[in-house]
Amino acid sequence: MVESIATTSILGLRPVYGNHCCKNVSNKRKPADLCRLTFTKFPGKEVSLSAAFPRLRLDRPRMSWLKAQAMELTKEVYSYRGREQIHQEFMYGIGTGLDQRPGLWPPENKADSPTLGNPLLRQERLGCGWLGAIFEWEGVLIEDNPDLEKQAWLALSQEEGKSLPPAFILRRLEGMKNEQAISEVLCWSRDPIQVKRLASRKEDIYQSLQGGVYQFRPGSQEFVNVLIQYKIPMALVSTRPRKNLETAIRAIGIEGVFTVIVAAEDVYRGKPDPEMFVYAAQLLQFIPERVIVFGNSNQTVEAAHDARMKCVAAASKHPVYELGAADLVVRRLDELSVVDIKNLAAVESDEFKSGEPELEMEVEKEYHRPPPVGVDDSFW
Repeated sequence: MVESIATTSILGLRPVYGNHCCKNVSNKRKPADLCRLTFTKFPGKEVSLSAAFPRLRLDRPRMSWLKAQAMELTKEVYSYRGREQIHQEFMYGIGTGLDQRPGLWPPENKADSPTLGNPLLRQERLGCGWLGAIFEWEGVLIEDNPDLEKQAWLALSQEEGKSLPPAFILRRLEGMKNEQAISEVLCWSRDPIQVKRLASRKEDIYQSLQGGVYQFRPGSQEFVNVLIQYKIPMALVSTRPRKNLETAIRAIGIEGVFTVIVAAEDVYRGKPDPEMFVYAAQLLQFIPERVIVFGNSNQTVEAAHDARMKCVAAASKHPVYELGAADLVVRRLDELSVVDIKNLAAVESDEFKSGEPELEMEVEKEYHRPPPVGVDDSFW
């Protein structure tokens, strides 16, 4: 009864009850063919009637049609507001990506593409099996000696007559492009021609120290073969020049495995900027939430999460406890299975959310001041 009264009163109508018995103050029943409530107030969650019937109490309503009519009116008002909100979003181009109206589930899935004419393809995209993989090169797929990178920078600084970079600066250079490291971190030059020359020379020193010997990390080749078997598209990203990268791929015999190769010439900045991973995902034609990055450093984890991608860290040059920010940490890639990858891709961390952090209201505790202590005047 309260729901029906509330619903009709909000709409500006007066609820009318017919063929009901009312009770007065003396608790005597009397017929009331038409019992009109002239006014209804709703302070908070309580219902109060007008002064026309100050002590009137009603029996349980037997008119189910009135409640049904009130519910229909509520649905009409709700649908009108929903249509008005959709019209405003269409007119002003405010696309939130989610349907904010309550009661509609599931919300829009970012993996779905209405432009696909085949419903089977749309159904495949909705499943967790629709994913892509992005691999880093050194320390993930092949063995890496991080001391060679430091020796290359030290040799270049001595060759150019520059001051030797300290150890903490060399740690900052991990994952960066050579041009970015020379101009922004080492600050050796701002001239583009000079920066390009120094970057090329540093890469030549590294290749001479490396010796052109490449070897798979334990378990990496087996894991790549599993992804090939399940037809999962793969991309390779690296800050090495494309020429050196293609030479290394031919040396270990995995030509044609990677659908996309992103090298130093394809991006402006290296890690921790997510540009490499975002560009590789675009070439793979996958949304970021369905891409899994395989790296071996915290810079990779930071860049992948900034791009809204999942990250699996391989503990090759860092201990496991230092890579706790990654979604998964393994020592070897063959410790993973396709089920683990699909479960990781199925995590609804960002897919069904707006991407904005939820604000938590802080509840203030009420401070009750102790009552003042009275002093009897007669004491003095």
